[in-house]
This record gives sequence, C-alpha cells and structure tokens, in this order.
Amino acid sequence: MSRSGIDRKVARAGPLMMLAANAPDIDTGSIFGGPATYLEWHRAYAHSLAFAPLMALLAPLLLWLFVRQRITAWAYVFSLAGVLSHLLLDWTNVYGIRMLLPFSARWLRLDSTDVIDPWIWAILLLAVAAPAFARMVGSEIASHKVKSGPKRGWAWFALIALIGYDGFRYAAHERALAVMSARLYNGSIARRLTALPGPNFNPLRWKGIAEGEGFVTIVPVNLNEPFDPDAGRTDYAPASTSALDAARATPAFQTFARFDQLPFWKTTPLADGTRVELIDLRFGTPQHPGFEANAKVDASGAVSDARITLGARPGRSD
Repeated sequence: MSRSGIDRKVARAGPLMMLAANAPDIDTGSIFGGPATYLEWHRAYAHSLAFAPLMALLAPLLLWLFVRQRITAWAYVFSLAGVLSHLLLDWTNVYGIRMLLPFSARWLRLDSTDVIDPWIWAILLLAVAAPAFARMVGSEIASHKVKSGPKRGWAWFALIALIGYDGFRYAAHERALAVMSARLYNGSIARRLTALPGPNFNPLRWKGIAEGEGFVTIVPVNLNEPFDPDAGRTDYAPASTSALDAARATPAFQTFARFDQLPFWKTTPLADGTRVELIDLRFGTPQHPGFEANAKVDASGAVSDARITLGARPGRSD
C-alpha cells in the first residue's frame, strides 16, 4: 500500500503503513493473561469499526514520538486505510472478527481463507522481492548500481492480485456450499452447512461440515472431483448428562462457548469419572481437536482441571 502512491504524499510511508496495518493486533498481548483472556479480547474492540479511527492514531503517534515526524491529515487518512485493510483480511478468514463492537459481540467471518494463507503470503513476498531482484539484475547488466526498481508497478500488481485471489476464494467457497447443499447427510437434510479452507495449497479443496440433529459429518470437498458425502466421517453428540451440565457451568467452558462458532460436545468415560470436551470444529475434528475446553467430572459432579487449550492437548492418545 505504501508503494502504490502513498509514499508520494507522506514521509516514511512504509513504516507508517506497516504500523497501521498491524495496529489492531495490539490485542494479541492478551495471550499473556492465558487462553481465556486471549479468546475474550483478541479480535475484539481493537478490531472493531467503531474503534478503527482511534487505532489509526497509533502509527502517526509512534512516528512522532520516535522520529519526530509531523502528524498530517494525509498520514492519518492513510493510517486509517491500513487499519481497515487489517479488518478486511481478518473478516475473510475462519477465525472471524467482532467488528461491530461495542454494539454487537457477534463474530463475523466469510470462511474463504485460512488464518495463514500461503498464497496471500506468496503474493506479498513476490511484490516485495521482485523490485529488489530487478534492481540487482539491472545493476549487473549495466555494470553500475541501479537506484530503484519498479516498486509501484509491483505494489499495484500485489493489490490487484490480492483482490482477485480473495474474490476467487469467495466464489469457490460459495460453490462448495452449493455442492454440499444438494445432498443428504446421515439420511437427513443438514441443519447447517459450513465449508472451511483445507490445510493445503489447493484453493479448490475444502473441509465440509454438515451439522444435523445430534450429529456432525465432516467430509472433504474437492471442486475438481465429484462430491461424495459418504467419504466423510459422522460423529454423534452425547446425550445431555449431569457431567455435561457441570462442565458447562464452569468459567472456562462459558468463555469458550462465547468464542466457539462450530461447537461439538464430546464425552469420554474414565475410570474415575468423565472427560468432557467442547470442541471448535473450525480448528480440528472430534478425534483431533485444536481449540477446545476440556474438564474432568467425577461421579459426584465435581469438576476438576477445567481449562481451555489452543492446540493439541498434551497426553492425548486418540
């Protein structure tokens, strides 16, 4: 963004836009308060539209503090554009964003890209590296140092490519949902269908999730191949029990439930009680959960070791 023409309007456009585009992630520091605090505050107020004008002040203020760069109207406007670009990209991915705070705590997400998308990174890295490579080659050919490469052209290429790529991903996501909606799951019509980017480099492959009454089917969707709903796995939610109710009442489970957009409950009998898990299917499966709340509930209903984990749980064998 800084190389697309902003550098003609303000000094130090590169640092300004990098600081602005990363400003909303100041709430990532909440991770030091533990997983529960992180889920409560990450992608919350600092990522909302209402607070975007305030977040846009951070980059110009930092440049004023450290290099005494004058704060101008153009610097603020471009900083706001950088903040909004962050919100836009976060909106497209599976984690989602609470951009309507403080008026609504609803999570908004398009599910068209993964949290870390290799193609977005590739486009950005190419646009950064290409001018430097062109300058190096030009210097070799001319036998003297070339002052600058075609930075502006590559910047516009990256911006246009990103818009085109995100548009393609959105269209592919809608197609995946349409393919899934034409089939039955576990002998019935799904109550809710979700298509998530697959963990691969192929934007035509998706992780399909069909939720029904008391079950969930996770099935691969490849837009290059005929869709087979029986190629997935169906898991059944446990019946409501006192162990589930006891776990649900704990602060850890209540916090996680506010974050969890694709919840799946799982119970596992233990020798001295029941292991209860609330899994977010965006980041794993019932067999291999990523983000989850879990606890042990004994026969008397006492809950112990209630916690939120944001990755594979240590000691997990299934």
